[in-house]
Amino acid sequence: MTSIHSHILIFILFFIQNAGTTAQPADTSAVTPGIVQDERVDQLVEKHIRINQNLKTIDGFRIQVFSDSGNNSKTKAQATQDELSARYPQMGVYLTFKSPNYKVRIGDFRSRLDAQRFLNELAPDYPNAFIITDQINIPKIDP
Repeated sequence: MTSIHSHILIFILFFIQNAGTTAQPADTSAVTPGIVQDERVDQLVEKHIRINQNLKTIDGFRIQVFSDSGNNSKTKAQATQDELSARYPQMGVYLTFKSPNYKVRIGDFRSRLDAQRFLNELAPDYPNAFIITDQINIPKIDP
């Protein structure tokens, strides 16, 4: 999503910058040095910054450990979430409901390789777990 916004912004900036540059002034000595920029360019840049500051998630990967519907599926999902949270307190564990399924997913991985490494660790206890693409929380940067 962010790259689409970037491409649109670049296209608009390029279009505005090149608008009206086809005609050359008759007297080049009358041209003052400097860049003349439409004020709408600044407004677009500010809007782009605001949009990116409000983003809370990015494209990434999670591992789906549990999915079930029917009787006691919510209880089973909560038990799986509690077990994973206790075993991996540093990892985010997410329980979601999308009718009719309860799903438990773990992790906020930026690359499939990182998700695969963790899946290899989970595989003995959760042989049916698999990697999915998802919107993940933006990782915290340590100072």
